[in-house]
Amino acid sequence: MLVFDSNVQELKYRVLKEVVRLSEKNELTTKLYDIPRTIVPGPKATMRCCIYRERAIVEERVKMAMGGNPDNKNVVEVIDIACEECPSKRFLVTETCQGCIAHRCQAACPAKAITFVNHKAVIDPDKCKGCGQCMRACPYHAITEQERPCINACKAKAIFLDEQNKADIDPDKCIRCGACVRQCPFGAIVDKSYVLNVMQMIRDSNHGKNYRVYAAVAPAIASQFSYAKIGQIVSGLHQIGFHKVVEAALGADITARKEAEELAEKEFLTTSCCPAFVQYIKTNFPELEQNISGNVSPMVETARLIKMIDKTAKVVFIGPCIAKKMEFQKEELHGIVDSVITFEELQAIFGGLNIQPEELEEKKLNDASYFGRIFARNGGVTEAVFNVLQQENSDFQVDPVICDGLEECRAALLKASKGKLAENFIEGMACVGGCAGGAACLSLNHAMKNRMSIDNFAKQAHTGINESVPVR
Repeated sequence: MLVFDSNVQELKYRVLKEVVRLSEKNELTTKLYDIPRTIVPGPKATMRCCIYRERAIVEERVKMAMGGNPDNKNVVEVIDIACEECPSKRFLVTETCQGCIAHRCQAACPAKAITFVNHKAVIDPDKCKGCGQCMRACPYHAITEQERPCINACKAKAIFLDEQNKADIDPDKCIRCGACVRQCPFGAIVDKSYVLNVMQMIRDSNHGKNYRVYAAVAPAIASQFSYAKIGQIVSGLHQIGFHKVVEAALGADITARKEAEELAEKEFLTTSCCPAFVQYIKTNFPELEQNISGNVSPMVETARLIKMIDKTAKVVFIGPCIAKKMEFQKEELHGIVDSVITFEELQAIFGGLNIQPEELEEKKLNDASYFGRIFARNGGVTEAVFNVLQQENSDFQVDPVICDGLEECRAALLKASKGKLAENFIEGMACVGGCAGGAACLSLNHAMKNRMSIDNFAKQAHTGINESVPVR
C-alpha cells in the first residue's frame, strides 16, 4: 500500500505516473492535455480556489515531469501560478502575551514598532524591521517569527521574492538540495524529471541488443519502499527493463578508500560525496575549494566501474537526491552517468507500468560492504574512512566534525575559513540525516526508522571493503 508524506507528494506521484503510463502506450502526445482533467476531474475544487486553477497547475507540473523549461538550466523551478504569495518574514504577538509592565519587547525594539493596546503588545508591520530583538526580549516567549516555508527551508539563501511577492530562485546561489521542494506546502517548487529520457533510453536499448541499461541504486534504498522488500524492488527494476541492478554503495567503498588516502596526504579535507555540500562550498566559501576532496562521488565511481566492465553500458542513478540531477550534467563528468531519477520517480514508474513489486520474487542485491552502505546516513562516510585507515595501519589521526544538515555545515566551514576549526575532516551532508533524509525520499517522517533500516541493511553486507566485486 502506498503511503505519502503529504498531498503534495501524492499529486507529484499521480502526475508522473500518468506521464509514464501514456508514454509507455505511445499516447503522450495525443493525450497530453487530458492529464489535468484526469488528475482534477471536478466539478468542485479540492485544493485551490477553482478547478481551472488546479488544472492549470497540473499542466505546469506535467511540463516539469517532461523535463521542464529547457531555457532554465536549474533543475529546480518555481511554478508561478502555484505560489500562494505567503506572508514575508514578520513577527507576531501571540495570545500568551501577559501585558506585563516591564515592556521589555518595546524597550528592545530599535524601530519603535511596538505599542500596547488594552495591555497587550502590538507590532506595527510598517515600522517593523524584522530584527527579532522583541522576540528575544520577551520573558514569556509570546512573540513568534513567521517566515515563508521555502525561504526558511533554503539554508543557501537562494530564494527571494519577485515584484509580485512570489518566490523565485537565484541559480547562482542554489545548491539544488531540494529543501524548498520538500517544504513548500503548496507544491509550487518542483524538481525537473528525466523519467521520459530514462524510459526512452530503455526502449532504445532493444532489450540489451543495442546496449545495456544499468540501474545504480543509492544505499538509502534500504529506508524506502516500506511495502516491499529490497529484493522485490530489484525485480521491479528488471521488469522496467534495466539489464542489471548495482549498488552505488560499491562506489562508496571505492570513494572511502581514496578519500582516506587523500586525507592522510593533505591532513585536512572536506568530503565530496554530497553534491549540494560541494556546491555550497564553491559558492559561499571559495577559499576552501582547494580542500574539497578531489575524488568523485560514489554515484560516479559506480558508473565508471560499470562502464569499465561493459563498454556498451548506460547508467541511471536512482536515489533520494535532487542535487544528483545537477551533478551528472556537469561538463567534467559528461558521459559517465547517463541520467538520474529519484525514489519518488521510481515509485511513479512502477505505478505507470502497473508493476507491483510486493508481488514479485526477490532478487539478491549484494555488491557492497557494510561501510559502503552506511554512506546513506550522516556519520557513515567518517566511519568508512576510519575503517580504511585502520585496515592500512595508518598513523594518521582523524579528528572529524560530522555535519548533519547545511546549517551545521556552514558553522564548520565558517570556522575553517577563519582558521579556527580544530578538526581536520569535515563530513558534510546538506540534508539532515544524510541521504536518508534526502528531499526525494518516499518518507521523511520516520528519520530514526530510516537510519535503523540502513544500518540493518548494512549488516547484511560484506564486512570489509572490496573494490573488485563483479557487476552482476
